[in-house]
Amino acid sequence: MKLAVIQGDGIGREVIPAALSVLDAFGLEIEKVPLDIGYGKWERTGSALTDEDMDIIKECDCVLFGAITTPPDPNYKSVLMRLRKELDLYANIRPFSPLKKVKLPCNTKEFDFVVVRENTEGMYSGIEELHDDVAYTTRVITRKGSERIAKRACILASKRKKQITIVHKANVLKSDSFFRNVCTGVAKRNGISYSEMLVDAMAYDLILNPQKYDVIVTTNLFGDILSDEAAALVGGIGLCPSANIGDRYALFEPIHGSAPDIASKGIANPIAAILSVKMMLEWMGRTEEALSIGRAVDSVLQQSIITPDLGGSYSTKNVSDAITGLV
Repeated sequence: MKLAVIQGDGIGREVIPAALSVLDAFGLEIEKVPLDIGYGKWERTGSALTDEDMDIIKECDCVLFGAITTPPDPNYKSVLMRLRKELDLYANIRPFSPLKKVKLPCNTKEFDFVVVRENTEGMYSGIEELHDDVAYTTRVITRKGSERIAKRACILASKRKKQITIVHKANVLKSDSFFRNVCTGVAKRNGISYSEMLVDAMAYDLILNPQKYDVIVTTNLFGDILSDEAAALVGGIGLCPSANIGDRYALFEPIHGSAPDIASKGIANPIAAILSVKMMLEWMGRTEEALSIGRAVDSVLQQSIITPDLGGSYSTKNVSDAITGLV
């Protein structure tokens, strides 16, 4: 197994080494290929991600990704969008369930749902025009894109409660009517029950009643917003991992950003990155190792070995060392 390692910018350079220390504890035969990619490289060279970088990544099986700073510069091209498109990582998977000892803002502590987000088209199609007095972004929803994300959601649902919730804005957008119709067709063909929610109603109900949902499938922008919102349910984005899955490649990353305000202070929460390694191990078929990480994270949280974002005083390394010692 060949793993491309992209620390990126800011706290990515702290949480990815922390996550790798946990991965290394298993002694697996994984060849790690470090790559310098991101805003820092763009400042130095004018390119955040080169064609040569892409060639190296395509020789690997998967990617462990930290965080990238994206400046408000029209000449800067999004690294993540390019990776998702060129590696065809069409499914963004973000699981949400309570972790031990973490204070939750919602009334229930019993929820376990997954947001399955289409990852390569929609409002992030990259088809844009910027003029002096007007700007255009083209929202692209294709049958192929809708079918395969719906199928991915159904495969996941078949291993869980055999139900999906299709989130859309079909009462306003014709493209969402198209997305909804394709998804319902895929669900019927796969024997998966389905329900529908308008995205604005979903944003409200997901916070009030997260226990009602299991597998949520939606378009790119809506999935981005809903999953970031859902991070509040589990205690913050420092606890939330994600996977970007395609038919050939996969990329695993914490959902948080580069957080330049706390970078280099050694206080970034590494748990989201460590849980991203857990998702990577599940993708590799390393179930026992993945379960071991889950148990170790729960144990460390129960012992209140936590970083300042969760009210603790431990460093990034303190937390990762504690988890490493338990896997």
